[in-house]
Amino acid sequence: MIELLSILGVTLILLGLFFMITSSLGLIRLPDIYTRAHASGKCDALGQALMLFGFVLYTDFGPQTVKLVLIMVMLYILTPTATHAIVRAAYIHGKKPWKRGEERE
Repeated sequence: MIELLSILGVTLILLGLFFMITSSLGLIRLPDIYTRAHASGKCDALGQALMLFGFVLYTDFGPQTVKLVLIMVMLYILTPTATHAIVRAAYIHGKKPWKRGEERE
């Protein structure tokens, strides 16, 4: 049973790593702040949650499990809030969304 949890934990960690790398590629490849924020907000939150849940399964259940779950909860509250604040600040400062056919910045 412990071997199965370790394998599942490593699988979730690698899947979370995939989403984190996808998020990084989105930050590089996408054209404006709005699409970049969407990619980073969604993929980072999912990647972080998968990695932390993988760490919970990989380690023995104890005090560190409670800490990892609390970190997961805080990240699910703070990541969308920070992404929304950044995009709202860009909108307030007059940053226009990219449209097809326009030059990338």
